Amino acid sequence: MKDSSFKTKSVREGHQSSNEQEHSAAIFLTSSYRFDSAEQAAERFETNQGNVYSRFTNPTVSSFQDKLAALEGAEKCQATASGMSAIFATIMTILKPGEHMVASRCMFGTTIVLLNSIIEKFGIKVTFVDLPDLDGWKNSIQNNTKLFLLETPSNPLGEVVEIKKLAAISKQNDIVLAVDNCVMSPALQRPLSLGADLVIHSATKYIDGQGRCLAGAVAGKASIIDEISLFTRSTGPTLSAFNAWVVLKGLETLSLRMKAHSESALKLALWLESQTFVEKVHYVGLESHPHHKIAKEQQTGFGGIVSFEVKGGRKEAFKLINNTQMISITANLGDAKTTITHPSTTTHVRLTKEEKQQTHISENLIRISVGLENVEDIIDDLNP
Repeated sequence: MKDSSFKTKSVREGHQSSNEQEHSAAIFLTSSYRFDSAEQAAERFETNQGNVYSRFTNPTVSSFQDKLAALEGAEKCQATASGMSAIFATIMTILKPGEHMVASRCMFGTTIVLLNSIIEKFGIKVTFVDLPDLDGWKNSIQNNTKLFLLETPSNPLGEVVEIKKLAAISKQNDIVLAVDNCVMSPALQRPLSLGADLVIHSATKYIDGQGRCLAGAVAGKASIIDEISLFTRSTGPTLSAFNAWVVLKGLETLSLRMKAHSESALKLALWLESQTFVEKVHYVGLESHPHHKIAKEQQTGFGGIVSFEVKGGRKEAFKLINNTQMISITANLGDAKTTITHPSTTTHVRLTKEEKQQTHISENLIRISVGLENVEDIIDDLNP
């Protein structure tokens, strides 16, 4: 669908009606596919053209992949069972034992655990750097460095790196640049257009938008995605048809939701900045945020994640969280419902004390994923 706007692509791209001529995308709940003949079966297995088994391909999953690829401006997309499986598949496809990668230390806690506890078992070495520090990325490159992995803006503090400049460094050194775009989604940021090679998603978050299921995806250059597809079909972390249908439908309203999330998040962040019980607010949409200018240049919005530090420590943070009546206490984000969590004891609980200090995950830090309720009701629920 060439030259269509993002909103039009999000609604129309990727949909192919079956012989039943359904208007809404169908769910193909099947594990396997029937062949017209033994010869046709042999041809499909030989050429990988056509459906064989839903661990390999599925029409509903393909529709989701095609739509997300179009929205990200990617040549191809591979869906996975979750965001973490998308990250793992990317790493295991690009790197071999004895090779090296550089990663931002400001990432989702489970990603840090994956890199520290699991990836190194495969003989892959990881160097962590501060996300915005371009010199840090450049100086960490070794002769065997094959991958840069990061999320920008970071979760939960909203730190940002200049993707264009980091992409220039990666290309000069023949390194794959993979950007986790979960917090922004393609509605607000398109890393591939800024020079990234791959974009990774936990579609569980904003792409679904209602906290209904798990899903992930990797999109980018076809040559790399084909290798990732081979890994996922061989190891099994593929997306189910039902979950694919849920996130496929979520994409249709993504741009509208992200606009609403961003508008309410900014209002909440401005209110928090004025409160005496708040020590510091982390929201990249605020002019006071150190990376606001960079974010404004490479994003079309600032998203729905607002983090702030209360005066005091864990006790005071827990008290504020427990006093909420409407906001959901849960570690998920990107939901239509506003959620609140204490990162140090939930999403980043498995980080060591030193790692928490390095990533500024303090005991008084609270993260809010601003939902679609009236923002005044969200503010009232947080008002002590």
